Parts: sequence; C-alpha cells; structure tokens
Amino acid sequence: MDMQNRENFLNKLAEKMGKSRQLTPEPMPELVNDYPQTRLTDRSQAVLCNEFIEFARGMMADVVVANAEDAAQTLIEICEKYGGGSVILNNDSRLADLGILSAVQSRFESYVWDHEQGQNNIAQAEKADIGIVYGEYGLAESGGIVLFSDKAFGRSVSLLPETSIVVLRKSNVLPRVAQLANILDAKAKQGERMPSCINIISGPSATADIELIKVVGVHGPVSKVYLVIDDL
Repeated sequence: MDMQNRENFLNKLAEKMGKSRQLTPEPMPELVNDYPQTRLTDRSQAVLCNEFIEFARGMMADVVVANAEDAAQTLIEICEKYGGGSVILNNDSRLADLGILSAVQSRFESYVWDHEQGQNNIAQAEKADIGIVYGEYGLAESGGIVLFSDKAFGRSVSLLPETSIVVLRKSNVLPRVAQLANILDAKAKQGERMPSCINIISGPSATADIELIKVVGVHGPVSKVYLVIDDL
C-alpha cells in the first residue's frame, strides 16, 4: 500500500511539472580529466612524504621525523616539550611494537583506552593533557592524517586532550583522499569490517568565523604533533 501511494504521488508530481517519469538513471557524464585519481601519483614515496610534511606544517602541525628505533625516546621528548602531565593512549599494538606504550607508562601518569570501561574512557580523555594515537595514513595533498576508530581506538583520544600526538609511518603516506577511498573500497569488497568512524585531521582545531580572525584550539586540541617514522 505504501509503495502504491509513493507511485501515485510521484506520478502526480511529474504530471504537475509537465514531465514524464524517468525510471532509469542517466549515464555518468564523461569526465573532463582524471585528476581525482592521478593527481600526485607520479611522485616517489620520498617526495610524497616531503610534500605531506610541508603541507602539515603549513596547517600549524608540529612535525618531528625519527627512525623506528628512536621513536619511543623522541615521543618522550615531545611530551616533555608540550608540558608532560597526564597522557592517554589508544590500545594499539603498533604503539607497543615501537616501544612507545611502555616508555610513556614508565615516565608519565598514563591511561590506555579500554573499551570495557565505557564512559570512563571519555572522562580520562577529558582530563588528559596529551593524547597519543597511531595514524593509518597521511595525505600528501592536504597534510591530513587519517584515523580509524573501533572499540580499541577511541576518537576522544585525539580530540579531547590539549595536545594531540599522531604517530605515522612514511610508507603510509598516500597522494590524496582518492587513494584512501580505493583502499576502503577494496577492504569492503573483501568483506573486511569497516571502521566505525574515519577522521581526516589537518593540524590543530581552528576557526576564523569571527571577522576572519584565526583562533586555534576552540573546539579541539591546541597543539597537533606528527611523529613521522622514517621507514623508507
């Protein structure tokens, strides 16, 4: 009955507009160019990484490059530079593999995201001075960081603390968001579970809504730091 009502409504609407119902979609128009898929893809990975770092710094992110073996010590130094205090980290095995998890826990008051703790996780993120997460990908075109959320990776870890630190490998820098879409499409076709949320973050939170005066940290971290692991 509902379907019949819908058809009657659409038929009357088409009649009033003096048009016939179009029941098949029009073919996609021919693209003027292939830039969405090919822009920046001619760069080497090293060049992509340099462009990513340049754009990120232009977006007011602090970028620090280190080797994997120095990652833990470098991150400790970054935390101290931004005042130390309490730290919250995602429960990410990749942070543990780099020695970051144990190094932070031994040096600072810290909390590791625990999906069984529910609302307490958000409370811990609210009072933390620094949040540390592992970035899935970097985007050379915009200097953006891609974060996936699931039960072990809370969005609050990168959004609520005053300083947000993202660990990213150079090998995971993509040209632009089109390549990210291709990766997600391939995962979906293989039946992989999609992230509960995908965030693309470029630098600290900022707004220029009032008289075009830029204000940083209004609705998120005041400082954004990218620890880029040189694995090329």
